[in-house]
Amino acid sequence: MHKGKKYVDSAKTIDRSRLYDPADALSTVVSTAKAKFDETVELHVKLGVDSRHADQQVRGAIVLPHGTGKSVRVAVFAKGPKADEALAAGADVVGAEDLMERIQKENFFEFDVVIATPDMMGLVGRLGRVLGPKGLMPNPKAGTVSMDVAKAVQESKAGKIEYRLDKTNIIHCPIGKASFGAEKLQDNFDALMGAIIKAKPAAAKGQYIRSCVVASTMGPGVKVNAAKLMA
Repeated sequence: MHKGKKYVDSAKTIDRSRLYDPADALSTVVSTAKAKFDETVELHVKLGVDSRHADQQVRGAIVLPHGTGKSVRVAVFAKGPKADEALAAGADVVGAEDLMERIQKENFFEFDVVIATPDMMGLVGRLGRVLGPKGLMPNPKAGTVSMDVAKAVQESKAGKIEYRLDKTNIIHCPIGKASFGAEKLQDNFDALMGAIIKAKPAAAKGQYIRSCVVASTMGPGVKVNAAKLMA
């Protein structure tokens, strides 16, 4: 795969054999984010668990101290007063059967997060095949199935992110934009890593955090010293 000149130049400044302290890693990522747009900084954490087993799942949600730097569009499935609450809290789209039809018939996906009241989950369940693969299915663990729709909407807008294992037991999450600078990124990094460590399943054996890498959208990855995180 061809790498651009900026990527190659950035890669030369990184010691591939070194495990960086989080502060150094994030400073390095910020300095190597040289694209013409404000690059997103992502955290990739490989865990020593087996996601095929229900008792070794790692999943949850957290509001990052400084948000993600991205404006989040929120769709809410709710009726009556709950629909009004969602709109008042800043939801972009609110509906029930009408919203389901728009998604099914018009392929409407102008949103990044889906929130639903518990009584709407029977309806939302019918959209599982289209929402699931996009990672948009509401889930109680992520706080996206809730009677307190106003709080759920506000948290999503404030930069709440969901973390979950993929099939290779890796969590991929944005922790902000390169323009945040290393300090704010570290606050977000610390909050997310703290949540992942707290979510360690009792059934997990051996080394929990196998590897930890931070990278900007167009930049090379920087390895973080995971041992210090568990101390």
